[in-house]
This record gives sequence, structure tokens and C-alpha cells, in this order.
Amino acid sequence: MNKPMLMLVFVSALFAQSVPRTPGYMLGPDDQIQIRALETGDMFEKPVLIGTNGNITLPLIGRIQAGGLTVEQLESELNQRLKKFLHDPQASVTVIDFQSQPVSVFGAVTTPGVIQLRGRKTLNEVISMAGGPRETAGSSVTVTRQGEYGQVPLPGAASDPSRNFSSAEVSVQEIVEGKSAAANIEIKPHDVISVAHANAKMVYVVGDVQRAGAFTLGAQRTISVLSALSMAGGLGRTAKGDKARILRELPGETKRQQIAVNINRILAGKAEDIGMRSEDVLIVPTSSRKSFTTYVVPASLAAAVGAIIYATGR
Repeated sequence: MNKPMLMLVFVSALFAQSVPRTPGYMLGPDDQIQIRALETGDMFEKPVLIGTNGNITLPLIGRIQAGGLTVEQLESELNQRLKKFLHDPQASVTVIDFQSQPVSVFGAVTTPGVIQLRGRKTLNEVISMAGGPRETAGSSVTVTRQGEYGQVPLPGAASDPSRNFSSAEVSVQEIVEGKSAAANIEIKPHDVISVAHANAKMVYVVGDVQRAGAFTLGAQRTISVLSALSMAGGLGRTAKGDKARILRELPGETKRQQIAVNINRILAGKAEDIGMRSEDVLIVPTSSRKSFTTYVVPASLAAAVGAIIYATGR
């Protein structure tokens, strides 16, 4: 073997060993990748950001639909296109910033926030990535999933009326202690995982507000609608404040009470503010066709809350 060929083989082997791999990872919008190929010099020196439409544009090659391809598939596509200009390009792709597969984890975990999936992860693995359940964790975890990824594959999963989302509850103990392999489901991009607090008194605000969420009452027995709305960041731009509802559980009753709330009149000082009790849900419908997640409420309430948002928003 001559010296140039020997050097090429050595560089190829060294290069292959130095690049961290993410086998099977599917690329998506906002992921940032680094492309390298033999005999291209510094042509691909700069990192490439995958656009919101999933496309990238490269020298010589032009536009490529990278979103929806695995790293290996993109490498193969690059090699095919570069063969028009190079004898043996040997393209390699490295993901240097993962941004296309976010999962939200909140509630009674050590470090709540957004986690980026890097390949296949189970529910237990994602909870562990958030630091695991805190000592104050309750007995259940709720998983909410966008409809494009199918229904959450757990018993009792329920979809909202528009079927844009589904949610289901599962035992924290079953997941963390590995007592049920079937319950330890694979997590999909944009899933929302909520680990319940133990014995915490909560109120919920959902619908057309800035930050839907579950909020603790603390030592208080009630909290006003305006206070709860303030914690949720206020009304959204298309909110129908005059059509709001409080969904309340009554002792001994299977059907929950609906209490009409005219937030617009309360804000204007023309109506008395209303006290919200533990487990009350303030529902703010919208005048637009927007869809809203119901992951902030217990799974047993998700269908009822979604139905109210849908019915009052038409």
C-alpha cells in the first residue's frame, strides 16, 4: 500500500473513533449538527442548524430534508450526493445540540424542567434524569401525550374531545421499583410527565391563560380566583373570561359541580371574587380554535376539563 493511501486509511480510522455516536437518533428542527467528510477540507467547518421545516442547506449539495432521518440515514444521503464530486467522501454526522425532542417533567421531582431525549428512553429513565421523585412525592405519575404519537399505552388512558392529547396515570412505585415492565412505557417527544405531590392541597388553572398549572394552597383553606389567575400569569389574548368555570368535587357526589365565573366582571370590580377550594379547577375557555393541554390536572379530571373547554369555546 502506498504512503498516501496508508495515510488516508489511518485518518479515516482515527476520525471514526473520535466522533461520538448517537445511533438511531432521529433528527428534528432546532437540532444542531456537525458534518465532516474526507477530501472536503473546511467546506463543512461550521455547525449546521436544522430549520423549523426540517431542512438544511449545504455547499455543493444544496437543500436536504434532514428532519425525520436518523443520523445514519443522513450520513448515507450525504455520501450519495457527495459521490458526484468526490470518489469516497465518507461523511459523518454528529449531533452537537439536542433540541428537537423535549419532554417536560414537573411536580415532585428533584429537578423539574425540560429534558431532551437522546434516543429511546423509558418513563423510569426520564424520571431519573429529572433527579428522581422527591420525598414529598405522592403515589401517582401522569403522562400526557400529543395525539400524533398515538394514545398513551397505559390502562385508563383518556383523550380530550379534540383527540389532540391523551393522558393516563400510573403508580410511581411500580415505575421506580420496576414492579411493572408494561407500565414503564417508552417516552415520546413532547410528552409531559407530572409526579404528584403527597397530601398537597392543590388548585388548578387551565385553558387560555399564560401558564396553566397546579398551584399549592399552602396553609390556606381557599384562594381567590384572581389570585389563582395571577399565579397562572393572567388571561390569554383570546380568553373568554366571561365564560370561565370552576369544576368542584362535592362529597358523596360522582358528578362534579360547575360554578360559572365571570372573570371580566370580577376584574372590573362589578362582581365579587370567588374562593377556590382544594382540588378546584378554574377553566378559562378561548374564543379561538386553539387546543389546550389538560396535563396539569389529574388524569381522572382531564376528560371533563377538556369537554368544558371545548363546549364553552365554540
